[in-house]
Parts: sequence; structure tokens; C-alpha cells
Amino acid sequence: MSVDLNSDLGEGLGSWSMGDDDALLSIVTSANVACGFHAGDPSIMRHVTTRAVANGVAIGAHVAYRDLTGFGRRFIDVDAPTLRDEVTYQIGALDAITRQAGGTIAYVKPHGGLYNAIVTHKEQAGAVVAAVRAFDRDLVLMGLPGSEVLRLAEVAGLEIAHEAFADRAYTPNGHLVSRKEKDSVLHDPEQIARRCIAMAAGEPIEDINGDPITLRPDSICVHGDTPGAVEIARQVRVALETAGVPLAPFTRAS
Repeated sequence: MSVDLNSDLGEGLGSWSMGDDDALLSIVTSANVACGFHAGDPSIMRHVTTRAVANGVAIGAHVAYRDLTGFGRRFIDVDAPTLRDEVTYQIGALDAITRQAGGTIAYVKPHGGLYNAIVTHKEQAGAVVAAVRAFDRDLVLMGLPGSEVLRLAEVAGLEIAHEAFADRAYTPNGHLVSRKEKDSVLHDPEQIARRCIAMAAGEPIEDINGDPITLRPDSICVHGDTPGAVEIARQVRVALETAGVPLAPFTRAS
């Protein structure tokens, strides 16, 4: 079985850049493109989607709270109707630019604070699902296994994708360790690559306490803003392919 390798891209703003989008687009198979609410702008979206189409990389809308100052990593207590409209707005913006680049968006992945909130927050999870379903029922919704948002997405008839994180630590219940906690982000490319081979094979990795936890992801994420992200992604790809695990988008590529 193949596995998808995704990264959060297009997270600069204006003249300020975040990570090496072009290098990562030569490695990953899916690109979660920031839609302007936590990062990104129309010109950055155009550049990333154009390069993604050229490289055969699948494109997803990386939707977030309206939180440029906090890079979308803070919880925002926004009401469900407003959140639904804001998610719709972001998908629509990226969809228009992607179509002009000659591609189409294939999936939606919430970002940061929103991603973590809708693991358990039923109202906000429902708002995200409603926005995706109303926009295009063929879009896949990516999220954390066992999350409320993926449960509601399945009830709504949407296709879902389970995601694991190459460079993040896990709690015993399969949630991500808060970035405020020590050792929440991993940095050793060799260690990360070994974890990814285990994830792809359905074998256990260690949680933050050193106990085994098993993840069976459809897609593995390497964060584009993690220091050394390009080398991490490169080593992960080489390790997976050397282990006989082919890499391919979990959705249609552009």
C-alpha cells in the first residue's frame, strides 16, 4: 500500500516567507495551501498552486481561524455560522486560484488551533463539515483519527483521511502534545524517518511517555515551518521508498 506525504505550504505573507515551498513541492505528494486567514496571500497561493500542478502534487485547502497575528494556532471562540462562512470563503479563494493554475483542490485540512479544537468541539466541527459538504461533496476532509470532525464528516457522507504527524509528539490518547510543552516538536531527521516507516507499516511508535501507540495514517505530515523541514521530508521520503513503501497522493493529484 502507498502512503501520502503532505506539508503545510504557502505560509508566508507579502514579502515575508515561511519555509522552502519549492523544495518541499519536489518531495511531498500533497500540499496543504494556506488560504489567507492564518498565513498566505493571493500571490503566494498562485505560486504554490502553479508549482504543485507542475509537479503533480495534490492540492488541499489549509483552512484556519482568522488569526494572522497568532499564525492560527490559538483557539478562537467563533460561533458556528460564522466559522462555516469563513471556511467556505477560504476554500473558494484557493479553488479559484488553483483552477487558474490548471488544477483543482482535492481535499480540506484545518490548521493549527482549529485542527486541534475540532477534535472534540462539536459545534465547530459541525461548522467545518457543513462548509466542506456545501462547497463540494467530493472534497476529502483530513484530520486526526478519532476526532469529532471526522466522525461528523462520515455521518454527512464525506470521504475522510486519517493524518499522522512525522515531527510531532503524541499523547497517550492519540492527540498532539501542545506546542507549549517540552519535546512537542521532533527535530532529528533519522528518528523522524524511522517513526514514519513504523506509521506506514501500522507498527507502534512511542508516545510522549515512551509507551507504544499505533497510527494507521492515510497521509503523513511534515510541517513546512519546522526547522530543517526540507531535509526531514527528504529523509522521510527516502526511508519510506527504501522500505518498499511507495508514495502517492491519497486523493487525485492536480
